[in-house]
Amino acid sequence: MAHKKGVGSSRNGRDSNPQMLGVKRFAGQFV
Repeated sequence: MAHKKGVGSSRNGRDSNPQMLGVKRFAGQFV
């Protein structure tokens, strides 16, 4: 889980925020 979240945040990070939007977006999809 932690590993997947880190990768997701990195991918989304390129779009806008790497830790705020990335983590939140990935977490929403997982749930």
